[in-house]
Amino acid sequence: MSQDREFIEELKNKFAELFEMPKDTVLDAPRISMVGNMELTLENHRGIIEYTEDQVRIRINSGQVVISGAELIIADLTKQTVNIKGQIIDISFKF
Repeated sequence: MSQDREFIEELKNKFAELFEMPKDTVLDAPRISMVGNMELTLENHRGIIEYTEDQVRIRINSGQVVISGAELIIADLTKQTVNIKGQIIDISFKF
């Protein structure tokens, strides 16, 4: 990440803290919520990179999120949100 981009991200972070705003909104960061290991909702995505029954790779602003599991399905997909159901075993980030 370049120095200019790091400076801008730090400025956004401080802005969010100062005005008590949700960081995911200000920083355009992903927000992940889960129900057990059966359902995952990811907000602020940039699209699906790969989708199989065992793995879903999702583009985010800073890289990608990889969800691994079994019998995974994309239950709902909108411009901002993706909902995945199945047996979720692992979530990882690649930058």
